[in-house]
Amino acid sequence: MSGKILIVDDLATNRIILKVKLNAAFHETLQAATGRDALDIARRERPKLILLDMMLPDISGIEVCRRLRTMPETQHIPVVIITASGDRQNRLKALEAGADEFLTKPLNEVILLARIRSLLRARETEAELRLRSEGWGDLALAEDETIFSMPGRVGLVAAEPAIAIAWRTALAPHLKERLSVLTPAAALSDAAPGAVPDVYMVAGDLGAPGSGLRLVADLRSREQSRHAAIALALHDANPDTAAIALDVGASDLLPLPLDAQETALRLHLHVQRKRRADALRRAVSNGLRLAVTDPLTGLYNRRYALAHLDRIAARARETGRRFAVMVLDLDRFKTVNDTFGHGAGDAVLETVAARLRDNLRPSDLVARIGGEEFLIALPDATLGTARIAAERLCRVIGDEPVPLPDGRGTVQVTISVGLALGPDLGPDEADQTARNTLARADAALFAAKTEGRNQVTISSAA
Repeated sequence: MSGKILIVDDLATNRIILKVKLNAAFHETLQAATGRDALDIARRERPKLILLDMMLPDISGIEVCRRLRTMPETQHIPVVIITASGDRQNRLKALEAGADEFLTKPLNEVILLARIRSLLRARETEAELRLRSEGWGDLALAEDETIFSMPGRVGLVAAEPAIAIAWRTALAPHLKERLSVLTPAAALSDAAPGAVPDVYMVAGDLGAPGSGLRLVADLRSREQSRHAAIALALHDANPDTAAIALDVGASDLLPLPLDAQETALRLHLHVQRKRRADALRRAVSNGLRLAVTDPLTGLYNRRYALAHLDRIAARARETGRRFAVMVLDLDRFKTVNDTFGHGAGDAVLETVAARLRDNLRPSDLVARIGGEEFLIALPDATLGTARIAAERLCRVIGDEPVPLPDGRGTVQVTISVGLALGPDLGPDEADQTARNTLARADAALFAAKTEGRNQVTISSAA
């Protein structure tokens, strides 16, 4: 029953009306008549959204919302509180309790459904990020508290700077976030990463019909502002305009004239949600990076290297150019570990990895594929350029001793290199190109070892 919308209202008539509206929009529903039933159902069924009446016979809707936010199973479910009272204090209490929206009866069906679509899109995005971050293990977001304690950035965009300045003056006493006045052009211009607003507050009227909606769509389509929250400030907008705003990417609708305290609270909550999503995106990015890199040297690992080598070979087939593969091995590395300890061995591997990386092109692949074994792939290479690169690597590794940890002196290290050039194969053999070339480079490495080490041996096929 997961994925349904939970309707919480003590009046059966209200529940039925909402159910009919939601079913017509192809949403399945669950129902609860009391706050306790709502908490039990939410914990058990994990609905995708909760429509929660303010007045319930046992627990107030605000208290239900507050409890939902404290339970791990329900803390991320969007909650819309619905009430017949437009009392300002109730709206503030609902938002402070963690409600995502506060709607008054009678409900406008167009706005209700648009708001549901907007909240569900945001929920699905965050749920996907959360799932991916959890997939990398316990990536504890301990940095969140530090991030969330830092002031956010809110960009105020109006038709006239004087209007945005008036907003800033009204909001400043209620908001710790940094408020900046932006023209529409400045909002769309490139900014330094740390200067991009977390939230844009945009006037619905920027001097031309539909201008506010166009700016919302433009902000949502640009890379630097794609993940920001966008709140559209409207004067008594008709329901269709409000629905369009939510559908083109607005995160919230703010009524004008401004209620400074409520607007500040809404903006602050959007900053917090955006920061939380940013932290999840970083966790996913870090997880991906850790999955493809060697933790000691920072080079790519074997899994990534083999897949990337296949891509290099595929590109070589498309362009008609050759590619080179080197397999490198540290000479007598076991002696380093046995004589100086594994800490010294790790230091040698890190130093060798850095020297390899620093003496190749950015487009070249460098990976650690075994204990003391490295793989290098050179796209768009000839035998001559590949041989020069391999011999240069032998020199930069062997010419300068590697410092040992704790000032224990240095150790001389050399490498042996097997080199092979990607062959010209027909389409039927294309999927074997990379692995065949790697196997020939590995055979050449074996020859370099048996013929005296500290040298480059080229595969006979090259």
